[in-house]
Amino acid sequence: MPRFAYSAVDPTGRTIKGSIEADNEDLVLQKLHDQQLHVTEVKATKGGAGKKSLFKPTKTKLKNIVVFSRQFATMVDAGIPILRCLEILHQQTKDPVLKEASGEVLTDVKGGLSLNEALSKHPNVFNKLYVNMIRAAELGGILDTILDRLAGFLEYENEVKGKIKSAMMYPVLVLCFSVIMLFALFTFVLPRFKEIFAGMNVEIPPVTAFLFSIGDFFQSYWLIMIGLAVGGFIGTKIWAKSDKGAYQLDYLKLRIPIVGELVLKMAIARFARTFGTLISSGVPMMRSLEIIGDTSGNRVLAEAIDSARNSVREGQKLSQPLTACGLFPTMVTHMIDIGEESGRLSEMLVKVGDFYDQEVESTVKGLTSMIEPALIIFLGVVVGFIAISVMTPIFKLVNSVN
Repeated sequence: MPRFAYSAVDPTGRTIKGSIEADNEDLVLQKLHDQQLHVTEVKATKGGAGKKSLFKPTKTKLKNIVVFSRQFATMVDAGIPILRCLEILHQQTKDPVLKEASGEVLTDVKGGLSLNEALSKHPNVFNKLYVNMIRAAELGGILDTILDRLAGFLEYENEVKGKIKSAMMYPVLVLCFSVIMLFALFTFVLPRFKEIFAGMNVEIPPVTAFLFSIGDFFQSYWLIMIGLAVGGFIGTKIWAKSDKGAYQLDYLKLRIPIVGELVLKMAIARFARTFGTLISSGVPMMRSLEIIGDTSGNRVLAEAIDSARNSVREGQKLSQPLTACGLFPTMVTHMIDIGEESGRLSEMLVKVGDFYDQEVESTVKGLTSMIEPALIIFLGVVVGFIAISVMTPIFKLVNSVN
């Protein structure tokens, strides 16, 4: 759709400049006149709204959305009009992606779109959960309440992600550094020892010969190994972008020992908290289940939720298909069943979300406490093996000299 730049004067005499999408100039003038704006200039912009740089970021960090939502909620609660709120947020936002999106949302709202319609045009910034909660807020006339609830939800989600990242940072760094050092040792250091021992005509023990053979392999094929690693990473990324590949990858994540349990707990916590927030915000159950499936982050779980939605449409209780799929623990399905019977489903879902958030946190702590000593033991064994393999020929050389 073509985009038109305009200049207009509002009833207070203030000059307003912006851009708006419309099929033709007459529709632009009509939209602006409906907003009681006196148009002074309208012209079509070149290139339209679809041109974006390939090197330009398309997503923003969750913490930026959290700050945006919290500020928005505070201003709406203070009675500031939505257009003025959007102007202030657009001016104060530093993130380039969010700034561009907020500017286009402001223009679209000025052009006559509702807030949720304007937000829905930027799915990389405002996901379906965000858009549908805003839609429910506009229908119910409780935008300040929903924005505050949405900001709290996003803050908690960002906090949980931060805890998981900080807990896994140390083991990941140690593992990466260990792999790099071992690769350098086998590729560049051990071959020098082999040359030294060969020059001294020392008898090489079997354990040392095995170590040197590993070093020869690394030295001969290190470029191929790096190429295979990079190619495997890129190939996995491409495979994961296909529907079949993404589903199989998510299935494998759930089947990995220990890690699969953590992934499932994180998915259930997100499911329960998102579902509870949507239900308490007035979003219908069927629409809520559709949103949860799209935002679950796991294709296997999304398929189970979609199947549950179809069963609910046919008249079944939600707890029945969730139990039948085998992914949800008994405690979760029982809590949902009790919530359906008592009419307090949103409260039960929030409690389930709180419980599994704590489970995720304790599982991550337990996993990191296992990984750290395991890495130390692994490195100790490898370093000890290398030291023994290198020192054995030296001891033989000293004995022969004596």
